[in-house]
Amino acid sequence: MRPIEEKDIRRIAEVLGVEPIREENSYRFVLENPEEGRKLSLEIYPQIRMGKESGCLVTVYTQTSHLQLHACTSYVVSELLGEVTFVAEHEGRISGLIIERGAGCNLYANVDRSMLSGDFTQLGPEVMLSGIALSLAEGDLLSGDEG
Repeated sequence: MRPIEEKDIRRIAEVLGVEPIREENSYRFVLENPEEGRKLSLEIYPQIRMGKESGCLVTVYTQTSHLQLHACTSYVVSELLGEVTFVAEHEGRISGLIIERGAGCNLYANVDRSMLSGDFTQLGPEVMLSGIALSLAEGDLLSGDEG
């Protein structure tokens, strides 16, 4: 996994439609959706110490939650959907934190990677959405390509 670079931050900003605020060791994006009463702050730490290891940390703050994706290994942007999916993968399991241009976010954690390319109609409705939502991550990750 290559670290998230300045060009990646620019691509993420373009898709989310908001300029990042550069801080000492991170980038912050503030997204607002007044029509739906939503606001969130996305922070990307391209390289930060997490226990014994270092890696990319993605943090989201909303009015009602605080989410973190440790050891982010890749990301996928979708201009069509107006969202960025941050992915962490470990031992055949994948977690994805999806940030929407409209200040929405979704988290799917510890999903079996095989669900991403299987027949979604064979999944129960309780788990189908995670497979569909994270299937974007099957493509060329960390390239900034649209899924």
